[in-house]
Amino acid sequence: MKIRYDVHIHSCLSPCGDDSMTPAFIAGSAALEGLDLVALTDHNTAENCPAFAKAAEFYGVSALFGMELTTSEDIHVVCLFGTAEKAAEFSDYVKARHNRPKNQPEIFGRQLVMDEEDNIVREESGLLIYAADIDFETAGKTVFDMGGAAFPAHIDKTANGAVAILGTVPDYAGYRLCEVHDAANIPEISKFVEYRDTAYICDSDAHYPDAIGSVNGEIVLPDGDPAEQFLIYLRRHYRRD
Repeated sequence: MKIRYDVHIHSCLSPCGDDSMTPAFIAGSAALEGLDLVALTDHNTAENCPAFAKAAEFYGVSALFGMELTTSEDIHVVCLFGTAEKAAEFSDYVKARHNRPKNQPEIFGRQLVMDEEDNIVREESGLLIYAADIDFETAGKTVFDMGGAAFPAHIDKTANGAVAILGTVPDYAGYRLCEVHDAANIPEISKFVEYRDTAYICDSDAHYPDAIGSVNGEIVLPDGDPAEQFLIYLRRHYRRD
């Protein structure tokens, strides 16, 4: 089966995410955009994933759940799981290793935890965008061991991309798939990825409504549930020594 996906989307819980990016809005917009698979990936937390799971089910969109982790090197890594419950386990693991100074909403933006009906449950007071005490290599191993899959985010961007920070995506880290924001950048950026047969996917990294589905990510997978098959695909592109 051929599916359209966007597995890197931020809700209003990310301080840089627009307040209109509620879990239900994201799921509904994904359905309107004709996306077969979406994922909620807020900065360093999965607390809006339970609401997103219910909204995705309501709108009939297959979904994955997780976060965009900021590693100790300041590299962004997308971490995905098959259920909101598994994402919550990983979120607790990250929170225990994440120093969160007090958020200043007037500077960084609000951080809104929502329910499935888009009601505000509470406002997260700790600033979520700071790096966690989890390094780039450990991130992938931990997610894999917990049943999920992880990949370096937007390696073709200068901000928080593995290539910009490390000068490469090192072979030892085990990642055999990387995300790019623009597929046109793959020929050039691949020169800085040590594993020659690395696969690439494209996502929007949406923070605002009009960005959802704006990057045309398409992939052919075996028949079945898109989320399940996509997660299997991602896990096959990780080497756990």
